[in-house]
Amino acid sequence: QVQLVESGGGLVQAGGSLRLSCAASGRTFSSYAMGWFRQAPGKEREFVAAISVSGGNTYYAGSVRGRFTISRDNAKNTVYLQMNNLTPEDTAVYYCAADSQGSIPYEYDYWGQGTQVTVSS
Repeated sequence: QVQLVESGGGLVQAGGSLRLSCAASGRTFSSYAMGWFRQAPGKEREFVAAISVSGGNTYYAGSVRGRFTISRDNAKNTVYLQMNNLTPEDTAVYYCAADSQGSIPYEYDYWGQGTQVTVSS
């Protein structure tokens, strides 16, 4: 069983930056692929970014590529999402997810409770 706890959300002005963190419990974090998703009010949850077990491969949704960076620190059991040049369209609850199989296609079986990101214009 893995528990994921997100932090780092908040209110920021358009053009600003935030860094989200997701801390994972358990001793097998380094074998999980990790991802970030988001859900805006009235919309379905959507993929934002993913990172492979080793951190050597990263994947991004087109809407965030070039602005967001996913990274991981296996020694700290933590995955990060650096978000730059934020726009009001980035406003959503952001969720961290873990894929215990660690192989593509990623199928996430553990989810955090989410952290709110609000971008004001």
